[in-house]
Amino acid sequence: MNQSLNIKGNRGTTLIEILVTVIVFSIGLLGIIGMQTLGLRNNTTAYNRSQATILAYDIADRARANLPGAAYYDFTSTTPSAQSSCSTTSGCSNQNMAKNDGHEWLQSLAQGLPDGQGVVCIDSTPDDGTPAAMACDGSGSVYAIKVWWDEEKDGNYKMFYTDFKI
Repeated sequence: MNQSLNIKGNRGTTLIEILVTVIVFSIGLLGIIGMQTLGLRNNTTAYNRSQATILAYDIADRARANLPGAAYYDFTSTTPSAQSSCSTTSGCSNQNMAKNDGHEWLQSLAQGLPDGQGVVCIDSTPDDGTPAAMACDGSGSVYAIKVWWDEEKDGNYKMFYTDFKI
């Protein structure tokens, strides 16, 4: 008896199975890549929010450490500038310390966040404003710290705010 296989009926089935396997495997890989991208984006968002929080509490701590100069931490009317007298342990007034702290803080925002900007001001509604219109109303006795950054670099700023009382 001849035990030859009937090859005519099985032609191409193995190639079709391999093609289907490659397609299913490719779809799975695309799904994994999509999840990885989403995870990285969310990680970046969380990192930027953490940086904004750290920097906001930094300026609040600086203001609390300089209680006699606390009134000078309202940066709505002037842009704080570096004070050379504050680079040593003596010769720095409370007002100059506040200006120097504000200058260093704004530099930290610009370096630590994408297009990072911020303001410290007296404001009864700290949850509003944009970098262009900071919306500090000057009413009340609470200092608001507002931090903005442009995560997507598309002009839509995210905001973190907190307030503190001295």
